[in-house]
Amino acid sequence: MLELKAISKRYGRRLILDQLNLTVKDGEVLAIVGPSGAGKTTLLRCISGLERIDGGQIILDGQAFDPYDNQNKDSVIGVVFQDFQLFPNLSVLDNITLAPMLALKHSKADAEKQARALLERLALNDKEGLYPYQLSGGQKQRVALARALAMKPKILCYDEPTSALDPDLRQEVEKLILGLKADGMTQIVVTHDLQFAENIADAVKHVDALPEQ
Repeated sequence: MLELKAISKRYGRRLILDQLNLTVKDGEVLAIVGPSGAGKTTLLRCISGLERIDGGQIILDGQAFDPYDNQNKDSVIGVVFQDFQLFPNLSVLDNITLAPMLALKHSKADAEKQARALLERLALNDKEGLYPYQLSGGQKQRVALARALAMKPKILCYDEPTSALDPDLRQEVEKLILGLKADGMTQIVVTHDLQFAENIADAVKHVDALPEQ
């Protein structure tokens, strides 16, 4: 279980998160919904260790946990970014195997075996030799998901996973998230799409933009 207690975050003089609390139970899908500027992505970056919190405490399975200090040491929390952040000079297969080989010290053979299993699961088994520019938006997103899953995270986070997708692909993302939930994956989804949130989530956390200071 992941607990956030009185989390605060500032950028300069601007307060982005103010004493925010939330709890995500194991195997649960939590959607964080709110308007642009409400701090949704900032919250996700704090949870995933890409930003350091300025106040409060993060607790994982009953123990104090600092994702910022923990990043790159193991694969507790994975992220699927809004812009996918695939390496343009690497093939699909290499995009997925790079981090397990470097961070988890997997052999190339083991990393590729796992990557191919993920690609088959995500209906991308014929795309492993392609480069990101050769993929559709939906395919890039599934590659980004495979790359995150290859690190075997305990918690998987998504930043606006449907922002650039048409309605059919949005349903595809819903199925992927619900399929991972059936496997027991704990997931946190940042979205502006309330209907999408209600379709996938066990709980919805609404956040609002703080007034300018």
